[in-house]
Amino acid sequence: MFKKLFGKGKEVNKESAIYAPITGEYVKIEDIPDPVFAQKMMGEGFGINPTEGEVVSPIEGKVDNVFPTKHAIGLKAENGLELLVHIGLDTVQLDGEGFDILVESGDVVKVGDPLLKFDLDYIKENAKSVVSPIIITNSDNTASISLNDVTTVTKGETKIVDVTMN
Repeated sequence: MFKKLFGKGKEVNKESAIYAPITGEYVKIEDIPDPVFAQKMMGEGFGINPTEGEVVSPIEGKVDNVFPTKHAIGLKAENGLELLVHIGLDTVQLDGEGFDILVESGDVVKVGDPLLKFDLDYIKENAKSVVSPIIITNSDNTASISLNDVTTVTKGETKIVDVTMN
């Protein structure tokens, strides 16, 4: 009630859809070859084994964090949903090599807007894995998370997760 009286007068939609940020094969979170992600220590989510090196925004929102090592981008939706798009595993050690960031912190993005490009072959050769985790880093603030049954995903087109925020 107080939110309606004293808020901005605008109801924020608690529902969010998360689309594939990368084209490739869907990987269940438990099958990501890294215990930090597979055991959901950072939150609920999924992985993608990429078939091309372009990342687009999986949600409508704002670029919250561009990691200095260019291997990951944090996004935030208006309803508070926080998403981490992490390219490959152990890619922080590449120190930005093989990555080209196309956005900066504070940019407003829509589903399908290009975020970054990466050299798929370089990452395959120099990182532990090219499997890329997409994690809801504030899973504990969600009312429900529903993963769709998908196998091959297309960036900006395949809806993978429906989330309802608290």
